[in-house]
Amino acid sequence: MDTPDIKALEQLVDELIARSKRLADENRALRNQHTHLLTERAALIEKTEHARNRVESMIARLKSMEM
Repeated sequence: MDTPDIKALEQLVDELIARSKRLADENRALRNQHTHLLTERAALIEKTEHARNRVESMIARLKSMEM
């Protein structure tokens, strides 16, 4: 007793459910990527800071040798 309208509506609902699942999966993947990138950024900032401190230390030693 399904009319064509009900079948079309069922198909649309199924498509919306599938799209919703895909978007949820994509959202989850993007959140994971964001977390990974934040962690990587923090590590790079720390590494850069360490390198900057080493360069500043070398410059200070070189300046003390000039005297």
